Amino acid sequence: MKTLEGQLDARPFRFGIVVSKYNEFVTSRLLAGAVEVLTKAGASDEAIEVTRVPGAFEIPLVARRMARSGRFDAVICLGAVIRGETSHFEYISAEASRGIAQAAWESDLPVIFGVLTTETVEQALERAGAPERNKGAEAARTAIEMANLMKQLQGTIDKSTSRRIGRNRTKRKR
Repeated sequence: MKTLEGQLDARPFRFGIVVSKYNEFVTSRLLAGAVEVLTKAGASDEAIEVTRVPGAFEIPLVARRMARSGRFDAVICLGAVIRGETSHFEYISAEASRGIAQAAWESDLPVIFGVLTTETVEQALERAGAPERNKGAEAARTAIEMANLMKQLQGTIDKSTSRRIGRNRTKRKR
């Protein structure tokens, strides 16, 4: 049985990061965690491009554009939506989540969800704190593994396709 699994080696890849400026006291920590993981895994500073957007609602549009640009092997989306006293939280959380997933599907590229949706500021800070709990770091690890996995899958698909094409050509000659 053949098993494919992504590795934590960022050296051959380029990463785009979309980060929300809203709740920057949280998102700056998510960004720091993501960049630390990427660089420790071998990504150079030149292989990481950060784009800042006003808020979480704007993340999917920019993530989709970055993913479709052909310049990146994965795009990491970072933001923090903290519940307030109105229903605004539900709308922003749902649309950011849906839009990030849609960006991945439409671009056929890993677009990683690293947007916190918390009840309180304290919860957000906890999830943006220590490296083992930092969701920006977790999103970066996921991006590295998925970039590696997609590269492996592309090689498998290319080989499989050429075998099928070869079989089809053989059948046609008969």
